[in-house]
Amino acid sequence: MKPAILVVRAIFPEVLEKLSEHFDVESNQDDVVFTPAELAHKLKGKAGAMTTASARINEDLLQQLPDLKMVANMAVGYDNFDLAACRAHGVLASNTPDVLNETTADFGWALMMATARRITESEHWLRAGEWKKWRYDYFLGPDIHGSTLGIIGMGRIGQAIARRSIGFNMKVVYHNRSRLSPDNEAYANNATYLEKEDLLRQADHVVLVLPYSPASHHTIAAAELAIMKPTATLVNLARGGIVDDVALIGALRERRIAAAGLDVFENEPKFHPDFLELSNVVLTPHIASASEATRRAMANCAADNLIAGLSGKTPPNLLTTA
Repeated sequence: MKPAILVVRAIFPEVLEKLSEHFDVESNQDDVVFTPAELAHKLKGKAGAMTTASARINEDLLQQLPDLKMVANMAVGYDNFDLAACRAHGVLASNTPDVLNETTADFGWALMMATARRITESEHWLRAGEWKKWRYDYFLGPDIHGSTLGIIGMGRIGQAIARRSIGFNMKVVYHNRSRLSPDNEAYANNATYLEKEDLLRQADHVVLVLPYSPASHHTIAAAELAIMKPTATLVNLARGGIVDDVALIGALRERRIAAAGLDVFENEPKFHPDFLELSNVVLTPHIASASEATRRAMANCAADNLIAGLSGKTPPNLLTTA
């Protein structure tokens, strides 16, 4: 008899077919976002689950699921997993790193440029029928080329963003939990390590790509926003909670920084409604990895992790051992 698994959210049909070769699959192609109680009910008797960020795998859930052996996240982030609880209950956990690095870096660059050059703001203005003539001072914004790019979180995605700055003749500064090797700094457009406060004072464009954890909660809050340049932009590609959204709204409303580009939010998919009242923020619905090729690669990576883990092998992207 095949082990039973739950695919928690809708996924490409061919990935379901692949999983069905190994497992008795219960799918959710209607893409219902389960409540914790519904998720626990669906996972009863299941050996594994293919999850996304909407599925919280924590102590309360795992206490109800003695048969669960593995959870495979279709994401590089895994803040929806309580890894200590997974270890305590003997549950393997995995994620999908690397396959989305370049696509996410592309999107980060697009979001930074849209934010600095006021692209969505000017499009909304045009669509509203406001364009009656050309003026020298319409939608002036800061340059990208020749400016200083500050990256907080210099992992693989951060380094990929830094490499793209070469063509724009930018200076790159970064802050990370640990300094990169000289070779990696050179590869990332000769990036210079700075303490966070120094980076925020110097950077014209700040991009956040650090993982979320209790230690990184509100990495950017009122104090940090206060030391940024009034002409600076802030882009968050990482996770909601890394930025204090209320503090950011205040800084944007008062023009204490020029603009922000946000792909992630606290409490998403809900987000603070005051963002909608601001013209100097670009808002996207957590789509940094959303190229078709990359999302397919992520799904297949998660499936491969689950297949390996439930067949007694070591998953390629294991986060915690049982």
